[in-house]
Amino acid sequence: MTDPPLRKASDAPPWRADRASLSLNRARKDGLCLLLLGGVVLVFFGIAMENASRVSMLDFKAVYYGARCLMGHGDPYQESEILRVYQADGGQFPADPIGSRLVHEAVALCVNLPTALCYLAPMALLPFAIAQSLWTVLTAGCIVLASILIWDLGADFAPVLSGALIGLLLANSEMLLMVGNLAGVVIGLCAAAVWCFLRGRFVALGIVLLAVSLALKPHDAGLVWLYFLLAGGVHRRRALQTLPIAVLLALPALLWVWHIAPHWVREWHANLCITSAHGGLNDPGMAASGAHAVGMTINLQSALSYFRDDPRFYDPASYLVCIPLLLLWAWVTLRFRWTPARAYLALADVAALTLLPAYHRPYDAKLLLLTVPACALLWAERGVLGRAALWVSVAGIVLTGDPWAILLGMVGNSHLATGVGTGRLLTAIQVFPAPAMLLAVGVFYLWVYMRRRRVSEEV
Repeated sequence: MTDPPLRKASDAPPWRADRASLSLNRARKDGLCLLLLGGVVLVFFGIAMENASRVSMLDFKAVYYGARCLMGHGDPYQESEILRVYQADGGQFPADPIGSRLVHEAVALCVNLPTALCYLAPMALLPFAIAQSLWTVLTAGCIVLASILIWDLGADFAPVLSGALIGLLLANSEMLLMVGNLAGVVIGLCAAAVWCFLRGRFVALGIVLLAVSLALKPHDAGLVWLYFLLAGGVHRRRALQTLPIAVLLALPALLWVWHIAPHWVREWHANLCITSAHGGLNDPGMAASGAHAVGMTINLQSALSYFRDDPRFYDPASYLVCIPLLLLWAWVTLRFRWTPARAYLALADVAALTLLPAYHRPYDAKLLLLTVPACALLWAERGVLGRAALWVSVAGIVLTGDPWAILLGMVGNSHLATGVGTGRLLTAIQVFPAPAMLLAVGVFYLWVYMRRRRVSEEV
């Protein structure tokens, strides 16, 4: 007696197929609603924090007045020249010494690349209030649209879970709008390019978007670009097409700045050294004026400095941890055949590892958006690995999120921090969770990525 033939999905009764289709459509709608709810929280609380903060739009001011200085034929990398433009436009400093120092270092010591100044030059033609509003709309639009595109990738496996994770990430991203950093636009463009490449749609647009993100903040988008270069095949071709476009987009900006400020490279490097020095705005150490709460750095140096606040220790130690992980990730990417599932896992891994070796802040951690498709893929397999992926991804989003940083800031300013021992403990609570969790996310997805090389499946 022979076994009955297997029934194909197309042989299923029409009523059952219709019910499955309705269930899937309902799940996709629910997931999209959760995502949009997070977007509403982002816009509402982000604008509220922007209006309430004494240092609101600080990072946008740095680019805006740098571009305004450049358009007036001034050297934006000279402290005196950019301060002259800032004060002539009615710019003021907060009354408290800490706030005044933050604004002075952020605005007067320009550390943005020439491409950022030149790309925002059209906005610098507008009054600051109008430019600020336009930048807020552009930032929110970029990050929400990119979130929808990445949700579309994860929705192939778990639409509701993907929507919930991305909604959580958006609801933890108010600082993007409060400080107006370029990261919101850069990560939005980079994530949109990832969708274009993996879906094979609007590829030419994806190449341009990735090129712009590379030109603006290469330390955010660089390893994503490197993944497509290492992946081989059509993806390598797209990465190679992206590079000359990025150079062409950056070249006019570089020539313009070199014409007005021929010594900008030396001046830019000096500004970087000042802001990264002991006690500076971008110092990852214990004495950082950028603080370890709302303005905390989340790269690995900030945690390692707890043991020894010396860049000669925490910089090499950070590289010693991160470089082997990145080399292992690159070896697996080069060695094994590309598949969509491996692409999701590789991008999830590199999204976390990007943030660890060098200077990054919580707004850069929105790159963890790229972990959602991998988490949804593992969750759909309904195993221990899927549950682990969910917990790791949620912890990564929450511990690098803005509400967590605000809570740490409130605790750090409370009377509990007055004791020496207690203060030391609170400092550890401030500096360790974000980089430690990013390292855990990176190691977890790297382990799964390596494990999948032995599995014949792939989506």
